[in-house]
Amino acid sequence: MEVDYIIVGQGLSGSFLSWNLLKAGKKVLVINDVQPYTASKVASGVINPVTGRRIVSTWMIDILLPFALEAYTNLGNDIGIELISQKNIIDFHPTPQMKLAFAERQPVEEKYLRYPANEQGLKEYFNFNFGAGEINPCYLIDVHLLLNGWREKLIENGSLWEETFDLNQLTTPNSSLTPYDLPLTTYKNVSAQKVIFCDGTKGFDSPFFNLLPYAKNKGEAVIVEIDGLPRTNIFKQGLSLVPWKENLWWVGSTYEWDFKDLLPSTAFRQKVEELLKFWIKLPYKIVDHIAAERPANMERRPFVGFHPVHPNMGILNGMGTKGCSLAPYFAHQLSENILNNALINPLADVKRFTKILSRGN
Repeated sequence: MEVDYIIVGQGLSGSFLSWNLLKAGKKVLVINDVQPYTASKVASGVINPVTGRRIVSTWMIDILLPFALEAYTNLGNDIGIELISQKNIIDFHPTPQMKLAFAERQPVEEKYLRYPANEQGLKEYFNFNFGAGEINPCYLIDVHLLLNGWREKLIENGSLWEETFDLNQLTTPNSSLTPYDLPLTTYKNVSAQKVIFCDGTKGFDSPFFNLLPYAKNKGEAVIVEIDGLPRTNIFKQGLSLVPWKENLWWVGSTYEWDFKDLLPSTAFRQKVEELLKFWIKLPYKIVDHIAAERPANMERRPFVGFHPVHPNMGILNGMGTKGCSLAPYFAHQLSENILNNALINPLADVKRFTKILSRGN
């Protein structure tokens, strides 16, 4: 069996990369290990154009936001599912200082910051003391529908193996050479021009890319059932309250850089319960508590492109907490690099680590 490209992983990055390459007429094999909790599967799906306590625009957002809207719309059309909807964030100020910070930033970031049209109406559902701001536009991605819908398309196309990728099975026809030095690579009985790793946190242990400055990051969220809360917005007061499935809401998330395990923690659940008791006027019930590790990195810029020593080994990873906005754009950039030799943004191109990656080879 011969394909043009093997893609390892079917999270957001692997899904968009395989979608782009298949649209271009390339033959692709995606190899994905099905796991209940991965960064993509437990992500809120929110694309928020501002970030941090300083309320500043996120990196490249003026480009990423319209690109994401078009990409999710087009992929959704291809699989017959609406994947993206506008859900602006109503940000309840937790302190007088944050209220002042919003007021100071609003004239500077007026493209994305404004005040809610009906703040008084919010008091039917929420308790809050210091007013609210609105982040507009924000988008919500149904990540579960995307991953499941694209998985079905890959299966229909004969382009998916659901198994753990085994590096020991990655070889070249000439066994007398180091197994990664030839332009043609074979995995089991499949030959491909290139292998591209979109494998999230498994990339931390990759023999090709493990020297990259990954930063392990744990995120937790609680799933809550709330009857009667309008699903028109994302609501935020320290933590975010995001429309999930049916009448469920996603509450999170943490950003833990120092953690002992990936288990849901009692401390986070208690934090959520304390917040909801104060914040929500409607009855609610906690139905699940999830946690996963994110493929973040110290630079907070993605890893995109091909290994400087092993050019048949590629990577699309390191999206961190902004994966919903970064993955579509940089999957497109990598596709264009593969298909048309187009340049990758130098701030994301993995070749910025050429010296580091060359040390292990």
